[in-house]
Amino acid sequence: MSLDEQKNDEQKNVIESEPTQVEQQISPEFDLKSSEWFLNRELTWLEFNRRVLHEGQDSRNPLLERVFFLSVVGSNLDEFFMKRIGGLKHLVGAGVKKLSVDGRTPQEQIDDCHIPVQDILKQNQMLEVELKKLLADVGIVLIGYDQLTKEQKTFANNFFFDNVYPLLTPQGMDPAHPFPFISNLSLNLLVKVSYPDTEHAYLNRIKVPVDSGLTPRFIKIGQEDLYVPIEDVIANNLDLLFPGIVIESCDFFRVIRNAITERDQEQANDLLSMIESALRDRKFAEIVRLEVNTNMSLSLRGMLAAQLNIDAEEDLFEVEGIMANRHLMQIAELDRQDLHFPLHQPVDNPQLLGEDPNIFHVIKEKGSILLQHPYESFDTSVERFIKEASLDPKVMGIKMTLYRTAKRSRVMQYLIDAAQNGKQVAVVVELKARFDESANIRWARSLEEVGIHVTYGVVDLKTHSKVIFVVRKDFDGLHRYAHIGTGNYHAGTARGYSDLGLFTCDSVIGSDLTELFNYLTTGYTGTRKYKKLLPCPNILKKKLLEKIARECRLQAEGQEGLIQLKTNALEDKDITRALYKASQAGVHVDLIVRDTCRLRPGIPGLSENVRVISIVGRFLEHSRIFYFRNGGKEEYFISSADLMKRNLESRVEICTPVESPRLQALLREMIDIQLNDRHNCWEMQSDGSYVQLQAQQDEDAHSSFEHLIKNAEKRLKMTHRMVVKKSKKKK
Repeated sequence: MSLDEQKNDEQKNVIESEPTQVEQQISPEFDLKSSEWFLNRELTWLEFNRRVLHEGQDSRNPLLERVFFLSVVGSNLDEFFMKRIGGLKHLVGAGVKKLSVDGRTPQEQIDDCHIPVQDILKQNQMLEVELKKLLADVGIVLIGYDQLTKEQKTFANNFFFDNVYPLLTPQGMDPAHPFPFISNLSLNLLVKVSYPDTEHAYLNRIKVPVDSGLTPRFIKIGQEDLYVPIEDVIANNLDLLFPGIVIESCDFFRVIRNAITERDQEQANDLLSMIESALRDRKFAEIVRLEVNTNMSLSLRGMLAAQLNIDAEEDLFEVEGIMANRHLMQIAELDRQDLHFPLHQPVDNPQLLGEDPNIFHVIKEKGSILLQHPYESFDTSVERFIKEASLDPKVMGIKMTLYRTAKRSRVMQYLIDAAQNGKQVAVVVELKARFDESANIRWARSLEEVGIHVTYGVVDLKTHSKVIFVVRKDFDGLHRYAHIGTGNYHAGTARGYSDLGLFTCDSVIGSDLTELFNYLTTGYTGTRKYKKLLPCPNILKKKLLEKIARECRLQAEGQEGLIQLKTNALEDKDITRALYKASQAGVHVDLIVRDTCRLRPGIPGLSENVRVISIVGRFLEHSRIFYFRNGGKEEYFISSADLMKRNLESRVEICTPVESPRLQALLREMIDIQLNDRHNCWEMQSDGSYVQLQAQQDEDAHSSFEHLIKNAEKRLKMTHRMVVKKSKKKK
């Protein structure tokens, strides 16, 4: 039996198992296979984007943070079209008519997304106007070229001539010059020119050199915080590019291409070559969205649509205001601390502070340590772990999974140092991490050059787990140490994403990780058995369904059932159905779901025992926590996997138990803080809409982010006091 057949057979057994006695008692009034009980994945994601947009509209947030959220919305929509709309168009092109679990064809999903997207774009434009006015009030001015003074125009023109003009390459369009290739996400000028005393006009395309990083999107004029869009400066210096020629019109346009490219991995002899070919394919992929400025003529819009082979009715979007407002991140990052959230400096994890400077001794003494990023420092925990492993003469080997990391990564450098120091180092690099493929290919080659054993995971499965595994020769023999996380080994995102990590020297988990890495480096499933870890694709989903069913059974026996799941997305239909059944059985279910959620809460007789909330604010919620009351024998897990079909069935993921009562208390604190948030918390209604919760007079109005920052600082202060007290006793 092949890996795919084995995987499908196991999943089928999970999904089609005989109903339990508890399930037979549940009212048959609701057909849980009916599409009406499932919300659409794409539409619920767009609802999440509305919540992000609201953060930009919320006057309680500092001004530059509001600009940041506006920029994020633009970036999110770009990715939505590249991945989600692109994927749906791929299905439409392939003639797929199969309905989604919510009862829509691929084309119907595209059509249904059109209205909310247009509304979000309209809200974006209104927010942009509002924020520009507010920025001007505090001395940050973002205006067009025509609004500059004569002296300021001279400055802008000189900047253009010295820094931009040499980079521009006008591309004519005539019988000798066919319509040029337009790269993904590029911002372009469409310039219509004619020779004096002639009626015939010619079109030219000029690519704005922004996404290449060669120039800033907004040019700073003089010493003040006065900025002009670079495309506006180019448009007002076209006489240098077209000397002696009449400029009849100048418009802006931008394209977004499909990021979904299909390659037959089974047939690929070299996965690295396959991914590189797929990246080349993506550059030339079909266009899924064309943006044009509001003043562009109908004839030019029609010409662009025809040349780019798009449906002008469906795929052409008119943009008023700043096109590609993802670039507003440049403004959002201005060094004006008075316009940002109060400065947050991650603190050291107090459990890692001690008299013994060796991190392996500390982990061995504590047994396990829970890390909370970005509240606790990434560099003094995870990076320290890798650094010490690379230098420690007792460390024999290091194994790691890599999904995403920074361009300049200390983690990667420490792995290289470890190999050069004679350690056995093995890294499983996921080449198919979307939009990070090129970076991962570069890192894979760099690691191989120093003798690190690099593999690319398992055929047809993405390796999404976050694990560092260290084998060390202690005085009493070989011991295994590990870091298991919910987030990527990326120092940048560790400061902006809310994630969890577990340091452990648990021998059973160490044994399980040995099995996991043997599987990843060979690709052979065999009869591997895991005693504590719940990996995907073959175990986690089955175990989650079993644990949900167990809560139903305990509820029927008179014990109050409770399930609490924190995840980025709840998309898997089988998990959704199981949670509906749990609610019908009387089990209380709390779901903290950042974005996509198929389940509809609050439906009498079906889901009145389910509460769904979403936390959106200062940090991006990214951690996954699974909790089951289990009749008082509480179980806590942290996981790299979201509750999505792709994660549970088509990725290598790790879910690990957190067994220490001390660490369970930390997870309980985090869950309770978020469930009681009255600042950044949105509660889903039964129709899939969300209502932002507001603090009443007797309720705490602080955000969960503020509470978690303060709690991390408080834990560190308490530890310092204990250390000082202990040192005084010694004296």
